[in-house]
Amino acid sequence: MTEPLVLYAVSERIATLSINRPEKRNALNPELVAQLTAAFERAKEDKEVKIIILKANGNTFSAGADLSYLQQLQQNTYEENLADSENLKNLFTTIYYLPKVVIAQVEGHAIAGGCGLATVCDIIFSVPEANFGYTEVKLGFVPAIVSCFLLRKTSETIAKRILLTGALFSAQEALNYGLITFVTSREDIGLNVKNFALSLCNETSANSLMVTKQLIGQTTNPDLDRSLSEAVRINARVRETEDFKKGIAAFISKEKINW
Repeated sequence: MTEPLVLYAVSERIATLSINRPEKRNALNPELVAQLTAAFERAKEDKEVKIIILKANGNTFSAGADLSYLQQLQQNTYEENLADSENLKNLFTTIYYLPKVVIAQVEGHAIAGGCGLATVCDIIFSVPEANFGYTEVKLGFVPAIVSCFLLRKTSETIAKRILLTGALFSAQEALNYGLITFVTSREDIGLNVKNFALSLCNETSANSLMVTKQLIGQTTNPDLDRSLSEAVRINARVRETEDFKKGIAAFISKEKINW
């Protein structure tokens, strides 16, 4: 029997969601996006859960989209790409609007969509060895959906620097940019994340956490839904361009792209 792509466990009022695709560096595909969305919805409704931890099995938090998925995108119609982009948006907004606090435990590289997945969590712990990056422009793609969240976590200057270059940056740089919350050693991250989650469980009101999270989201992102709708359309349109097809073909064949 095939293991699920997302493992779900609850202990001490903490739900742990573990991305379980280590052989593919926890790369995103439609099945994983769907299972992650369902797992967050399950945790939302679980009366035994107050705080949620998102982590990943293996050495990579998430490498972004996987190769077979990227190949499929080149064959999709505009309507199919629109629906696919909508599914990714739904995952990110499910996390962002969830009435429970979501903590990301990043113990490996978080790249492209994987970086976006970490970005939308409320609190992000990372090991110092992890690299982050939105590498989409190097493939002829755009970080459309995540940009809607990123621009509200950091300045326009920093957002342009990391989105336009597609360069990788360290956990310490991510901390300096305001993208993550804590950098902690690999030996300590599990305990530190658990203790942080337990402190929220034992020292704060669930209703107050929910309302405060809603307050922050609504006051800092009043136009988020409109921005995301436009980002979904941009995402789908870019997938039809020659640059996207050229970039993905070169990436799949491991050839250097001459832009």
